Amino acid sequence: MLSDNETPAPAASAWSPLRYATFRWLWIASIASNIGTWMHEVGAGWLMTGLSASPMAVALVQVAGAAPMFFLALPAGALADVIDKRRYLLAVQMWMAGTALVLAVLTASGLVTVPLLLALTACMGIGTALMMPAWSALTPELVGKSELPAAIALSSVGINIARAIGPAIAGVLVSLSGPWLTFSLNAISFVAVMVVLFFWKRDVEPSALPAERLVGAMRAGFVFSLESAPLKRALARTFAFFLGASAGMALLPLLVRGEMQGDAMDFGLLLGSVGIGALVVAAGLPAIRARISSHVLVVISSVLYAVVLVALALMRDLMGLVPIMALSGMAWIAVLSSLQIAVQTAVPSWVRARVLSVYILVFFGSMAAGGVMWGAIASHYDVTFALLCASATLILGVLLTLRLRLPETDAQDIAPSLHWPVPIPPKEEDTDRGPVMVTLEYCVSPADIEPFTRAMQDLRAMRRRSGALTWGLVQNTENPDHWLEFFIDGSWLEHMRHHGRVTRADRRIESAARRFQQPGVEIVIKHHLMHVARR
Repeated sequence: MLSDNETPAPAASAWSPLRYATFRWLWIASIASNIGTWMHEVGAGWLMTGLSASPMAVALVQVAGAAPMFFLALPAGALADVIDKRRYLLAVQMWMAGTALVLAVLTASGLVTVPLLLALTACMGIGTALMMPAWSALTPELVGKSELPAAIALSSVGINIARAIGPAIAGVLVSLSGPWLTFSLNAISFVAVMVVLFFWKRDVEPSALPAERLVGAMRAGFVFSLESAPLKRALARTFAFFLGASAGMALLPLLVRGEMQGDAMDFGLLLGSVGIGALVVAAGLPAIRARISSHVLVVISSVLYAVVLVALALMRDLMGLVPIMALSGMAWIAVLSSLQIAVQTAVPSWVRARVLSVYILVFFGSMAAGGVMWGAIASHYDVTFALLCASATLILGVLLTLRLRLPETDAQDIAPSLHWPVPIPPKEEDTDRGPVMVTLEYCVSPADIEPFTRAMQDLRAMRRRSGALTWGLVQNTENPDHWLEFFIDGSWLEHMRHHGRVTRADRRIESAARRFQQPGVEIVIKHHLMHVARR
């Protein structure tokens, strides 16, 4: 057995990240927890169909669970980057276990109403929103860089093992005893994760700098997302897929109970088929990616899911829909894991949870928006028309994002370069003093001005990603060969953080701009600290 401090051999299969002890135990515990979560999904969806026959009310169960992500994902990502993830996740797991327990007691007592079910589903969504950025950002801490894609795919396998088992168990339990038992078991399922987190001895490298403040950390994560072209491509692909694909899960309870006159076991069977299909494909994803790019895989899977939505719209035979739902699971997991790998491997560690929170915001925001939209269309027309509209939306999304290739980033590119020389600190150093303006003086020949200014635009995005509040480039009117780049950090402390955030890929961007510097002339770098008048 390998300890967490040992480096295993290069990944030989999709299962090799399980060599890391903490990853292995968290993976197993998360499967137990996700089984409970999928049992909860079946119980909540089925309970709502018993409380209300309105398609909008049924779709709002998905909306209530997803909407908190839209409001809390970015603060949650910032918290996960600036405080201890282990203690933070323990607190969130306790919140979710308590919410599930309350829902179980109220359901068993017959006290649940439509508003109360939506409110408690929203409370579970709040816990999920607070948990997901930190949980997703844990993976790079638990495995080696070379095994990160396999670990992300394996996490998806775990989710879909639960997705295959949980709904099937829930279907039986709901049929025998009602939804309250699924909620009770969900509450218990969180204990497994809490136990592993409690005993995990997390190695944290001490930082010479104090933790970032929450508002500043949120701003840095949001700006990084805006200034990263590869990340924006991944986010656009995320929205394009899940806005249309959300109709499948949002309308499935209504389709089974209303259109097919099915029961909870039928619902669980279809959801279990989704999990089985996802599990089959997830195990083979490393081999698939060795043959085709993530871009092509997402396109093919998106088209396949659009076909699935058409089949859901037109078919009403339960056994005929079982393989269709398995195909939906295959397509879903291929897209989801490809997007997660693209995002996780495109960002450096200092901002990973915050960027993942932006990805999660887009993911759940598109799911929530899709749930509302398809529920409204189904209410005004019917489920068949809503599913056909969703399929058309998905195909349109593929066409609109066809040229946006997913990033494929080498792990070394996002490693800190640490090549900036440490500046001389101000006298009587005050880390809260600022802003700090950094200037760089260039000397560029007239023939190189156009390519130089183009290269500087890439440099502008890099400075902004790393924390600069403002950036500018000006030309000397008296000597047109002389150019002055300037950027502003919020304080001396923020400028020192900026030093540690520059990656090896950023260093290449700097080199591309500096190659236009006239030979024999040094680039002059100066630091300027705002003067604060004392009364």
